[in-house]
Amino acid sequence: MTRFAAPIAEQIWDMKYRFKEADGTPIDQSVEDSWRRIARALASVEKKPAVWEEKFYGALEDFQYLPAGRITAGAGTARSVTLFNCFVMGTIPDSMSGIFDMLKEAALTMQQGGGIGYDFSTIRPKGAHVAGVAADASGPLSFMDVWDAMCRTIMSAGSRRGAMMATMRCDHPDVEQFISAKADSARLRMFNLSVLVTDPFMEAVKADGSWDLQFDGKVYHTVKARDLWNKIMKATYDYAEPGVIFIDRINKANNLSYIEQIAATNPCGEQPLPPYGACLLGSINLARLVDTPFEKGADIPEAKLDELVALAIRMMDNVVDASNFPLPQQAEEAQNKRRIGLGVTGLADALLMMGLRYGSEEAAAQTETWLKRIARASYLASVELAKEKGAFPLFDAEKFLASGNMMQMDDDVREAIRTHGIRNALLTSIAPTGTISLYAGNVSSGIEPVFAYAYTRKVLQKDGTRTEEEVVDYAVQMWRDKFGDAELPDYFVNAQTLAPLEHVRMQAAAQKWIDSSISKTINCPEDISFEGFKDVYMEAYETGCKGCTTYRPNDVTGSVLSVSEKEEKTPAESPAVVTETADGGAEVVYMSEPLDRPQSLEGHTYKLKWPDSEHAIYLTINDIIVGGHRRPFEVFINSKNMEHYAWTVALTRMISAVFRRGGDVSFVVEELKAVFDPRGGAWVQGKYIPSILAAIGGVIEKHLVATGFLEGEGKGLKADPTAKVVGLDAPRGKACPSCGQFSMMMVEGCMTCSSCGHSKCG
Repeated sequence: MTRFAAPIAEQIWDMKYRFKEADGTPIDQSVEDSWRRIARALASVEKKPAVWEEKFYGALEDFQYLPAGRITAGAGTARSVTLFNCFVMGTIPDSMSGIFDMLKEAALTMQQGGGIGYDFSTIRPKGAHVAGVAADASGPLSFMDVWDAMCRTIMSAGSRRGAMMATMRCDHPDVEQFISAKADSARLRMFNLSVLVTDPFMEAVKADGSWDLQFDGKVYHTVKARDLWNKIMKATYDYAEPGVIFIDRINKANNLSYIEQIAATNPCGEQPLPPYGACLLGSINLARLVDTPFEKGADIPEAKLDELVALAIRMMDNVVDASNFPLPQQAEEAQNKRRIGLGVTGLADALLMMGLRYGSEEAAAQTETWLKRIARASYLASVELAKEKGAFPLFDAEKFLASGNMMQMDDDVREAIRTHGIRNALLTSIAPTGTISLYAGNVSSGIEPVFAYAYTRKVLQKDGTRTEEEVVDYAVQMWRDKFGDAELPDYFVNAQTLAPLEHVRMQAAAQKWIDSSISKTINCPEDISFEGFKDVYMEAYETGCKGCTTYRPNDVTGSVLSVSEKEEKTPAESPAVVTETADGGAEVVYMSEPLDRPQSLEGHTYKLKWPDSEHAIYLTINDIIVGGHRRPFEVFINSKNMEHYAWTVALTRMISAVFRRGGDVSFVVEELKAVFDPRGGAWVQGKYIPSILAAIGGVIEKHLVATGFLEGEGKGLKADPTAKVVGLDAPRGKACPSCGQFSMMMVEGCMTCSSCGHSKCG
């Protein structure tokens, strides 16, 4: 018997969370071993570790409590890794030396795999006077380019990628350039961007008033607030960035407003954090807790939920003491405030089991009820920890009770805190749970609606054959087990069929009892009007949300992965094809047969002369015509320089293999152009090229633009030449940069691959 509800769950465990030797030999022989490893590690800081190990194991068992991925993968491995998912770094000083000190700290944090957030509002605007230097300031965006290059370099060195979030205040003089930065699809690829929107700005937008753009008390420009708001909205409408963070609301609602000011968030936005603050995340799996699902009276027992929450809070508090930190300032910040973020996953599935339609007023009310219960149980559990182990070091009872969410908390909870203190300054957050939700049996992710009730993926077996495997949503599978082939009721809705304002309703209902923030994507139809799109953000502001992230399919961001076909089918029958190897590996992953090679192909040969190299490199790129469109099919790279022989042959084979799979292969150009040579690049035709591989990427890009495959340098596809290639009638998501599948979808504020679990946010 296996504990896994679906094959994909076991494969995700094996790929992401199973403890293995360096050579890949498993140490965790079963998922029970993984639970035991985590329970033992987090109980090790207790006075009675054996007692708490058993209790922690009980919480982890059957995927009831799901620690964040870094805890699940790293706890108990004795490896020098951080168990924290992400960090907000220190305030960037407005000086050259200070800026590059911060860059060094960012590199050290990312080297351990942590995502980072930064507020770039503290850097003087472009053109501002720099005392003592005969030049004007280059502005914050130029330094963001440096951060972006650093992140690419860390990736090229083979380290696990950590995402970055950049924020900028809505009154910074360079905010308009910040808003439009992602219009260039090749720029700031390692960043998510969000504008810090203040309450005075929103009032000016509503009143159609003027708005000053200023730095250090000097007004550089005055604009119409509504014009600036429309620029933010248009950029987000066109290419999904920047996001919007209601920063004044975040600071007013912060339990620690008396000792800290927040100006940035982690990459997915659910953790607004002070300088050197860290994300410590975990989720209660609501889908596993519903009694008598799909029957009258289905519900989550309060006592059962309270007990599980209390164990989760204790486990998360212990992580603060058990984890490594990349920087001493991060360790000090975590110890002083002991901030944690307990959230939920499987909410949509739990609502389905109770017969509630996600997005309805009834579902929103039930969501608020559950999250208030979790908030109460979390605070009371933290009070009990304070009795036993002491309150967090910076606790001040009167100031704490007069700030943030504590103002609306129940009187008995407030009195308990006043009497005994509290162990953790903040306790709740809704984190992205895409991969751990798959690991838990494909439960719905976070507080998101179900994305697809079922899809099919092709799995390459070790003997070379391929099998098809259906991946079914957890609640849908439970319905099938209970009612067989009975048609799904009308309340089974998904992300594609929901109105945007229904998404907002659910986010607002959840936010009321969440200390930090929420990672959520509001899916908008491609044909939503611009005015209707703006209404989504205004509704999010008016209903108490702390931020807003939308996703509207378009030519820049690509389509949301769709599960519909040309034929009308029920949600449970509609497939989308994604693939993965049977043992969970990703070394050979594809969606279709490679394209067959015709007898003859048309192509071009290019000569690349790299400075200081005796021999030129010759690139031949051959094309194929598919569906009336010309697309790259193969590459040959040759040079008389024998030093280049091995890697040019390898590159030839790998790029050609990618091209022959079809799809959006523009990422090949992007990845090659991102490679930096630590020995230095070269100036070629007046342009600095960071490496010879980047130069090859530039030549391939030039060819793809000339043949009409790409719109232009640094831009995406000119048309969709993938039609009729991969064997799908349905629209597809963007190609995954990790596995190449057309499975990228926006989930919880982050582009995520439903096939291999790759996430833009690390």
